Amino acid sequence: MIQFFFEEVETLALGDKTTDWLKNIIITEQKKVGKITYVFCTDEALLKVNKDFLQHDYYTDVITFDYVKGKTISADIFVSLPRISENAETLNKIFNIELHRVLAHGILHLCGYKDKTEEEIQEMRQKEDFYLSLI
Repeated sequence: MIQFFFEEVETLALGDKTTDWLKNIIITEQKKVGKITYVFCTDEALLKVNKDFLQHDYYTDVITFDYVKGKTISADIFVSLPRISENAETLNKIFNIELHRVLAHGILHLCGYKDKTEEEIQEMRQKEDFYLSLI
């Protein structure tokens, strides 16, 4: 089950198409869909989560709390909509594409992909681009 919640930000029209797309990522990566909750929030709310839970004092676009058990993908994924908007503008990308990139990014982390080294970043971007092409 994939759910979307909005806290102190404008609600987006994310429906069955987005849910099915995210499920497809998980299934294509040979995993099972568990309970995944996306919480869309403000920069300040995500900064607080970053400080309180990760001891990081900086803004980010997404934080994923991993509850994966075996091949079943479950998580709480916090997403800053203002940060995505700013990133889209900075990167000269369409907001909706940047939003979906971040949604996929969180799922790909849960599937085992990392983005700490240059090689990992390149692999993550290739996966994101591939799944974005399926929208």
